[in-house]
Amino acid sequence: MEVIGYLSSILMGLSLGLIGGGGSILTVPILVYLFALPPVVATGYSLFIVGLTALFGGINFMRQKQVDFKTGLIFAVPSFLGVYAARAWVVPALPDTVFQMGAWSMSKNVLIMLVFSVLMILASYSMIRKAPVARDRAKLSPLRRHGIIGLEGLVVGCVTGFVGAGGGFLIIPALVILVGLPMKKAVGTSLFIIAIKSLFGFLGEWQRHPGVDWQLLLSIAGIAITGIFIGSYVSRFVAENRLKKVFGWFVLVMGSGILLQQTL
Repeated sequence: MEVIGYLSSILMGLSLGLIGGGGSILTVPILVYLFALPPVVATGYSLFIVGLTALFGGINFMRQKQVDFKTGLIFAVPSFLGVYAARAWVVPALPDTVFQMGAWSMSKNVLIMLVFSVLMILASYSMIRKAPVARDRAKLSPLRRHGIIGLEGLVVGCVTGFVGAGGGFLIIPALVILVGLPMKKAVGTSLFIIAIKSLFGFLGEWQRHPGVDWQLLLSIAGIAITGIFIGSYVSRFVAENRLKKVFGWFVLVMGSGILLQQTL
């Protein structure tokens, strides 16, 4: 299963390189189901793997002048606070048994996977449907528009910290719809936001659990980094809308499968 896990890791890099998101949607299930890691540990490890992979991808997009650093900074700063707070305080504060009714109980691990699967299903909808045109952005003042971007950054950061997701499937719609960035530049900017936010969140995890399996993390990240360079190259020849829809359906099936497994 671990061999399959390593091979599957390249898909995470491909996803980030092609559409700027979806890395942790693949990484967390890979770590949980193929490497047999507990969900709490897997979400923490996912932050490092996705963060390091996205950093290499972001540098590649930067060389192509496809990164908007100003917008990325406005989104990323409050996002850092959200992800760090979630990993350092919210997740540790949850009891091992979150809810119990008679003989039935819900553990912290089950809750994390349920939230993760629901987010996957919701994210798949935004990928499958036709992306709306950013027609309303001109009606907002720069201050208000940037305030909205910062608020969404905070929300995405909290989600990232809780489920170990990079948040690209939430970041890119914000950059395209609210800011009006071209899809290519939104992908490059998203990768830098994901990289810094995820690695920052991993620091909170590392402080609580310093016994990290660095060999496993660096091995998976190395394979995923190869995937992101392949994905970045392939993205030049693939229609973005078609690619998003195909990946959206994949995410929907995967999220539904995890949800059924956790509830049955």
